[in-house]
Amino acid sequence: ITNNSVGGQPVSMANVRAVRRVAEKFNKPIIFDAARFAENCYFIKCREEEFAETSLLDIAHELFGMGDGAVVSLKKDGLANMGGVVALRSEEVTERVRNQQILYEGFTTYGGMSGRDMEAAAVGLEEVLNFAYLGHRVEQVRYLGQRLHDLGVPTVRPWGGHAVCIEAGKMLSHIPTERFPGHALVVALYREGGIRTVELGSLMFGDGDKPPALELVRLALPRRVYTQSHLDYVVATFKRILDKRERIRGFEIVHQAPFLRHFTAKLREVDAKAQPVGA
Repeated sequence: ITNNSVGGQPVSMANVRAVRRVAEKFNKPIIFDAARFAENCYFIKCREEEFAETSLLDIAHELFGMGDGAVVSLKKDGLANMGGVVALRSEEVTERVRNQQILYEGFTTYGGMSGRDMEAAAVGLEEVLNFAYLGHRVEQVRYLGQRLHDLGVPTVRPWGGHAVCIEAGKMLSHIPTERFPGHALVVALYREGGIRTVELGSLMFGDGDKPPALELVRLALPRRVYTQSHLDYVVATFKRILDKRERIRGFEIVHQAPFLRHFTAKLREVDAKAQPVGA
């Protein structure tokens, strides 16, 4: 929560309650991936009449109250530069996790994060539930999405709480899926404007001959970093790319790891419509 892969769409409280009922029926725990829980609470307050007058903190309490644990990257709604949290109800499971932590991170009181980073996260977890802050952040995403949409860039809508997702397969329709149009757009954005984005398509999610349903590129906005002029610069860069999109070439994989290939794969540029090696 929120759904990161499509740019931060929220999970409704009704959905969480329904999942809780199913989990109780089958005696299964619910563990939230809650990296962007504050954005999710903001959308619940704005979109669900039941919570219109409820504070974001109380919404968060109810949300987490229906779970048995959570894993949280503090680099998102912790407003910190590093770190994370594993929160659990079960003392038994907590003990098992703590023992694993000692092996990989160090003991609970001194391993992993520095005191400074833990302090930053503690402050961030309070500040992130400020309604005005979250409203500004969501509005930045909406502004960027609307400007790109008006330009003719195909985007996934509605826009979420932290990112705009571009339908790279539509934008670069001359590049077939097996030539990684999402990756091609990522490279073009960096070459043209120094803009760092991430592919969420056939390179990341491809599985043999089964391409993903969508070929996306995600533009995630760092918190408290970008001004409107930065976003206008991104739009201007897209305009230049649109004007010459037919010249953008595809890629083929030279080397890949057996799993999570998108992190370390080596690729080379090829003619957009060239057949893959061995085809």
